[in-house]
Amino acid sequence: MHFGQIFALAIKEFLALLRDKRSRIVIIVPPVVQLVVFSFAATYDLNNISIAVYNRDPGSVSRQLVSRLEGSSNFKIIRMINHEAEIAPLIDNRDVLLVLNIGPHFSADMLRGISTPVQLILDGRNSNTAMTAMNYLRTILQDFNSEWMKRQGQAGPKTVLEIRNRYNENLQSRWFIVPGIVGLLILVVTLLVTALSVAREREAGTFDQLLVTPIRPVEILAGKAIPGIVLGFIESTVIIILMVVLFKIPLRGDIGALYLGIVLFLFSATGVGLMISAISVTQQQAILGTFLFLVPAIILSGFATPIANMPEVVQWLTYLDPLRYFLVIVRGVFLEGDSYGLLFNQYWPMLIISMVTLAFSGWLFRHRMY
Repeated sequence: MHFGQIFALAIKEFLALLRDKRSRIVIIVPPVVQLVVFSFAATYDLNNISIAVYNRDPGSVSRQLVSRLEGSSNFKIIRMINHEAEIAPLIDNRDVLLVLNIGPHFSADMLRGISTPVQLILDGRNSNTAMTAMNYLRTILQDFNSEWMKRQGQAGPKTVLEIRNRYNENLQSRWFIVPGIVGLLILVVTLLVTALSVAREREAGTFDQLLVTPIRPVEILAGKAIPGIVLGFIESTVIIILMVVLFKIPLRGDIGALYLGIVLFLFSATGVGLMISAISVTQQQAILGTFLFLVPAIILSGFATPIANMPEVVQWLTYLDPLRYFLVIVRGVFLEGDSYGLLFNQYWPMLIISMVTLAFSGWLFRHRMY
């Protein structure tokens, strides 16, 4: 092997890469921006966890326990509940992540040295977040018990935590992760197929031949979009069947509502993919453009880390991410039993994203044809 020649060729490639202004920007700017954004967005630490307290005990000991929650940086009490009927709507609407239910005889039992249960009702739709919040609360109760026993000079446990999870009774992480994977796989397949479509024609030299055909630009764009939509639709159907049959994840909601979300999500992903394809000259640029969109879309979607825990500026960015809305739909249909009406606020943003991206990709396509 002639290492000198290899080294010279490597130097040539570096120089060619650095001379190209577009390549310099792609190599330097996106990684730095993504590092800054993701460092704030991708965190498993929870602060200001929304909690409601249903305190049926008028005694002083229960007030001491509530004061401990108020003094914790991890929790933020947003509601003091007066009736049990208020609990379900707060969790269903994601107003709170958990509800602490203190019984009417809590203070009296504690003063008599009797172990007293405290019920914790969790939103189990995001099992990772729920388990983290549960551990935070468990630590607070352990500290509360230790100090109480020191003051009273008594031994043995005092406050016992009874846990009840809504929507995901056993907090199985698979029930949270697998529905999210549906969105990821659909997005990857649709983006790659559509992003490579026009770039492949340009690189192969057949794009000019396509232009001299009697097909209009809009028809060419539609023809490029259909394969990605069809493949994404077929793949989503296969994955849904596997989720129910193989992974035993309950499908509690309306299957039609789920497929409406899939169709809107496919159109959104297709619009983004065609935008990338219209801008790209080569397949390499198309793949790089897909990567630059895909990674932020996954991080900002709430797939692994909760959006509510991200800084407010980053949370605003998530509204531009179609995967954010689709994950709510697929998890809502599977775990919550949602139907069309409950998911309307997830449908219309994806519809707007679809219209904007498809219109813009059409404009780019016509603009770069001539």
